[in-house]
Amino acid sequence: MKYNILYVIDNLEFGGGERGFAQLACRLNRDLYSVHVACNPGGIFWEKLSGINVNRFALNMENKFNAGNIFKLAQIINKRRIHVVHSQGLRTDFLARIASRLLRNSPKIISTVQMPVEGFDVNPLRKTIYKYLDTVSERYVDKFITVSQTLKNSLIIDHKIPKHKISKIYNGIELKEYKPTDIGEWRKEIREEFRVPENVFLIGAIGRMVWQKGFEFLIRSLPKIEKTKHETKTIIVGEGPERERVQNLAQRLMIEKNVYFAGFRNDVKKILSAIDVLVIPSLLEGFPMITLEAMAMAKPIIATDIDGINEQITNRENGVLIPAKNIDALAAEIINLIDDRKTAKVFGEKSRKKVEQKFSVEKMVKKTEATYNSLF
Repeated sequence: MKYNILYVIDNLEFGGGERGFAQLACRLNRDLYSVHVACNPGGIFWEKLSGINVNRFALNMENKFNAGNIFKLAQIINKRRIHVVHSQGLRTDFLARIASRLLRNSPKIISTVQMPVEGFDVNPLRKTIYKYLDTVSERYVDKFITVSQTLKNSLIIDHKIPKHKISKIYNGIELKEYKPTDIGEWRKEIREEFRVPENVFLIGAIGRMVWQKGFEFLIRSLPKIEKTKHETKTIIVGEGPERERVQNLAQRLMIEKNVYFAGFRNDVKKILSAIDVLVIPSLLEGFPMITLEAMAMAKPIIATDIDGINEQITNRENGVLIPAKNIDALAAEIINLIDDRKTAKVFGEKSRKKVEQKFSVEKMVKKTEATYNSLF
């Protein structure tokens, strides 16, 4: 029997969740599954689904809660005879769950959790509303997928979800697209663009410029590195509400001449090729894709020892973990890698091996298909 899968996501931006659903939509076994996607039209995610065997349905997700989407989803589910509705994101989770329950023959419902509602960066009133909507609709879910063990534990302990209803499936990376052997030309191209000589140690940080990413702590660590007379430059890739504040901080610390704010880039692989270390100073994460990308490119990583990241990086084995907000530790570890390039190279090589063993997109897709099959 061939099953009809409907993915539901708002895709107002293109993050790890959208990337994961795009990977699934492109790679599910078409002999076993027909793929349908309901999401906001336009943008990177919508375009990634064009030209492949996927049925796209436009939902207006610009409004916070558009009740009309519930009935539109119900119509899609009924008309297309959907067997599994797989959603991600609080709003789309709620819409998908309610729409499915309106039907006499309800499909199986799956929700992927990249970040629990408790971690949302919203005001207390809105968080209370979100928690309520999530709580009242969770009972309709047949299976939850979490992208880390920490998130699985959170659902069990904080949300009282039975263990048997949760599958832990790590995010996956497209290993064939991330080749350390391609570094040479890309490295030269990016360094020429930003006028960084080959002998200068280039520090990189990549991600949305929001408070959770902790970019200010990287900036605060840089004067300590400059005092050692090591010749370094730093490139920060990303856009977001924190960009202006972080740029102003660099100016106040008088290090702006050595920090490049590159904004949004669609050539992250090339950026990774050009840098000598990736710094992830985050305060809160789910299971960040940028870590996997850097690991696949065999780059050394210095990251905060927080939930999610510490399932990707093993301290002193394939990278370095430091306490969050600790600028002294961050500066010291960057200096250590500047002085010890051999260890930095070993970290990168071991990261590549680890991502091959545990975090390939093929493993992610295979485990997701197994989760679908377990429902029937």
